[in-house]
Amino acid sequence: MSQVVLSSRRPTYGVCVVGNDTDLDIYRSVPSGADSFNVCGTSSIDVTIVYNPDKVEVPQSGGNWPLNKGVKVMLSCTRPSKEMNDSKVKVTYYGQKGKSLLGSSLAYLTCVDVSLNADVHRTGAVTVGEKDKGSWTWGPNGKGAILLVNCDRDKEGSGYTDSEDAGLPNAADIKDMSQMVLVAEGPEEFFDGHQINLHIERPDSNKLRVFCKGKSTYIHVLGGGKLSYKVERRHRDEILFYVEGLQFPDATFSGLVSVNLSLQETVSGMEIFTEKLAFRIAPWIMTPNTLKPLEVYVCSTFDNQNFVKQIKELTRKARCDLNIIPELKNRGDRWIQDEMELGYTEAPHKRFPVVFDSPRNRELQDFPFKDLLGPDFGYVTKEPENSGEINSLDSFGNLEVSPPVTVNRKEYPLGRILIGSGLPDLNIKMNKVVRDFLAAQMVQAPVELYSYWLTVGHIDEFMSFVPAPDQKGFRLLLASPRACLALFREKQQDGHGDAVMFEGKNNGGYPTIDDILSDDSLKMASESTQHSIDLNRKILKKELGLTESDIIDIPILYTEEWGTADAFFPNMVNMLVLGNYLGIPKPFGPVIDGKCCLEERARSLLEPLGLKCVFIDDYESYHLNLGEVHCGTNVLRKQFPAKWWECSP
Repeated sequence: MSQVVLSSRRPTYGVCVVGNDTDLDIYRSVPSGADSFNVCGTSSIDVTIVYNPDKVEVPQSGGNWPLNKGVKVMLSCTRPSKEMNDSKVKVTYYGQKGKSLLGSSLAYLTCVDVSLNADVHRTGAVTVGEKDKGSWTWGPNGKGAILLVNCDRDKEGSGYTDSEDAGLPNAADIKDMSQMVLVAEGPEEFFDGHQINLHIERPDSNKLRVFCKGKSTYIHVLGGGKLSYKVERRHRDEILFYVEGLQFPDATFSGLVSVNLSLQETVSGMEIFTEKLAFRIAPWIMTPNTLKPLEVYVCSTFDNQNFVKQIKELTRKARCDLNIIPELKNRGDRWIQDEMELGYTEAPHKRFPVVFDSPRNRELQDFPFKDLLGPDFGYVTKEPENSGEINSLDSFGNLEVSPPVTVNRKEYPLGRILIGSGLPDLNIKMNKVVRDFLAAQMVQAPVELYSYWLTVGHIDEFMSFVPAPDQKGFRLLLASPRACLALFREKQQDGHGDAVMFEGKNNGGYPTIDDILSDDSLKMASESTQHSIDLNRKILKKELGLTESDIIDIPILYTEEWGTADAFFPNMVNMLVLGNYLGIPKPFGPVIDGKCCLEERARSLLEPLGLKCVFIDDYESYHLNLGEVHCGTNVLRKQFPAKWWECSP
């Protein structure tokens, strides 16, 4: 807050900033014997008397205010001056309880409008003249500006994301940035003797960059190592800047950054006015199965052409695009789900998809950066310093997100991230840099599940979500050995114990229902794996606010070897969800009356929800390689209708 000190011997000259209070010090030079005062100002000045109503009585019309009882005078101006010192405030002092005029003091004020402005109300347009811009609040009534991490690539031929590129932005790049408007309005003579500076704190210098338009190009003025900038006003009342984020929130970075303004006298360097403008950097957001599919990704390899053909037909029915990654690019790596997670980032003025590249780094490792990164398609990755720390849990088949849920009256309108780990006593987890990154986004509070009982160790091997046409909006699908054994016993009791599995598949034998139900090793594996799934069931019910009616048990059996489990037949829960179409691994279960009883059970559970089950043969090309349909596909989906900044983390 600025201050103007009155003098009884000579006029005082001061500065008043539009929209901000100025303290008028009426006590520094008071005539002897004065016990009260009166104050008035010209039309551009609002005068406010600050007092304690328990100690001071408001004077009647035309009366005086008492001195030395904590009474203060605050000034604010409503518009900038056209000329220097064109606004006035007069204070008159009285003695003998207001009966004797003892003198007066006069202040000549120059009013200026100096402020930093941004889209603090999140409408997509800059709000000018707003107060209290230095803090940031969440929720539908929250306030504060937002930055996108400029992690796409708008420059053709650049080998970097725009946020990593040290060069100047082009016109397309500028559209990703948030606008910041500096207002500097007042008499030209005033600005000839005063300097406006912008500066950022050192920790923020690698988190944001600020540009302004030059004569022929954009000028880098802040961030990226530049901590301060002397504004070149050039007789402009408004100067437009463009601000970009350089880094997503992380373990050591909350996502909050700020730009500071100061107004100083050029000669003395005395600071007249300061202001802080806060921004929050937009998070990376995952999308669940229940959101509309836009594009499906699948790898073409020497042995999966029939699988790709089936996926192509499924995407045609679901009316979404298909991106077939040729072997030249996938280099024989078919596990596109494990390589990356497709999400997005959003600010009020723009949003675009962002691929999160896993630290898995196998043959597909170059695809997300080389083929997806581009104009309005961003890229981010998190890798540990030591590549030896990476394990199967760091693949993104082990990373999912729920649909929106409410848990104990707390809403998660963007769902909750789900990751697989070992039991707490094993201390085996997804890599810390990835877990820290996911938690730091704040809007999809992660939940840890137990997946290390599986050979591959990914949660998509025992769970999935499908849309539902009711208020809940979805169902959780859980793999269930218990349900599978119950189904097989039912069919055995109906006289179908001789029905065989894997008919037509050359796997060295065709076990019957009787064989399976008499196999002690399968029974033991079923009990063990069901126990592991039940642990996850309990966690999911608690952390997602689910009831038993929200869960559907999908039949499966697992085999166990060396303490880890694999699906005995193609795992139907490991499916591709495209709207109402489900691409389900064809289980090759016992055929009864010409129909696979496992397929029929899945249909009976899912089709009442309006879902269409399409069974896809992935046996040789995926199942025998310890994966299924979901492992071999990936989906870019439409963004949430809910805005992340309206959440309450």
